[in-house]
Amino acid sequence: MAIMSMTGFARADGADGAANWYWEIRSVNGRGLDVRLRLPAGSEGIEVPARELIGQRLTRGNVTAQLNQRRTTSGTQIVLNEEALGQIISVSEQVRKRLGAPAPTVEGLLGLRGVLDVVEVVEPPEVLEARGNAQLADLAQGLDLLVEARANEGRRLAVVVEDQLRRIAEIIETVTQSPSRSPEAVKYRLREMIGKLVSDRAQDFDEARLHQEAVLLATKADIEEELQRLRAHVGAARDLLQSEDSVGRRLDFLTQEFNREANTLCSKSNDTEVTRLGLQLKSVIEQMREQVQNIE
Repeated sequence: MAIMSMTGFARADGADGAANWYWEIRSVNGRGLDVRLRLPAGSEGIEVPARELIGQRLTRGNVTAQLNQRRTTSGTQIVLNEEALGQIISVSEQVRKRLGAPAPTVEGLLGLRGVLDVVEVVEPPEVLEARGNAQLADLAQGLDLLVEARANEGRRLAVVVEDQLRRIAEIIETVTQSPSRSPEAVKYRLREMIGKLVSDRAQDFDEARLHQEAVLLATKADIEEELQRLRAHVGAARDLLQSEDSVGRRLDFLTQEFNREANTLCSKSNDTEVTRLGLQLKSVIEQMREQVQNIE
């Protein structure tokens, strides 16, 4: 499995003889898998299998799946109220005989309130079941499209993260080769600092003691371990990018380790150029962290 993003969108359409519908599925990054289903009234029966389908295809992300449905045939029908019509005809016949009036017309009878009722059409259970199965099949199709969209975005993310790892490796090597890390450079800066403190009496300081202090300061400021761990983190991140598993969580943890080593490097730095490179390193790591948080 290639690197997968948690960001994507897909739509799947379907229809039967009485209704048409479409699924809209959106996903964004999340710590785990959080599924939100929005179903129209009457579709509650497909909620559980729909959640199972999503859980089978996705492992992380905030996912919203909405089913929009519209009937293509009327959902109501007109029904004759036999009881009400019979009562009206009986009464009208009594009135007609008493007053000698003409018999009521059909149009007149049908126009009276209560003679005709408008009722909701109740679809047979087998029709509803068949529609639910069709909608679940369309959801599966939509999930296929969503996975494809997330894979495409994942390929883009992998390129971006690989480029950021290349930049991190370049900064590491630049710091490694920095002349400021040598004991001689530390000794020079220490001498310069002492000279500012004691002015023309700097020559009174013992050269041997100065060298010892320079070596001690260089030891305290040594960042070789941090550089080695940073190189190891770069290698581990590149291995994860080639992994067949879901690696988002591990990459996210690794960026935290990157940042921890960069912080230590900056705190130990005894040279402005190394500090500048350390801050640049932290900036690239933060950019990588933002990208990694979108990886499944």
